[in-house]
Amino acid sequence: MSDQIEDLIREIASKHGIAVARDDPILVLQTINNRLLQDSAMAQQALLDKFKEELEAISLRWQTDSKEKAERVLTAALATSKTAMEHLLHDGAMKAAKLTKSEVEKIFEQVLDRAREARQTALINLAASGLTVTGVLVAVFSMN
Repeated sequence: MSDQIEDLIREIASKHGIAVARDDPILVLQTINNRLLQDSAMAQQALLDKFKEELEAISLRWQTDSKEKAERVLTAALATSKTAMEHLLHDGAMKAAKLTKSEVEKIFEQVLDRAREARQTALINLAASGLTVTGVLVAVFSMN
């Protein structure tokens, strides 16, 4: 502090050509001014520190909120995706079931057609056998 006062006395003497003593009231004002500047700087630093803490707290809160919102969006997207996949799987299963049913019905129709043909063949064979038996009986009775 005394170095500052000595520097100030020399500066006043060199710029203004006035000799100022250490007990001059102008130096008292300079000391008061320096003290006020120091106090003001400390108060501003305290305010800046408090502001920095508040900004960090807000940043942390925004980060937490953003993370929660992102998780909610992802959860909703996953749920929507799951629902869409379930619908697609259901639709695919229904189409596969319809196609399988159609193919089974076609095969069943073919089997029924073959069964009808086999029945007709069996009836024709039965009629032919009946005619053969009748012919044999007629031949046996006509020989007697």
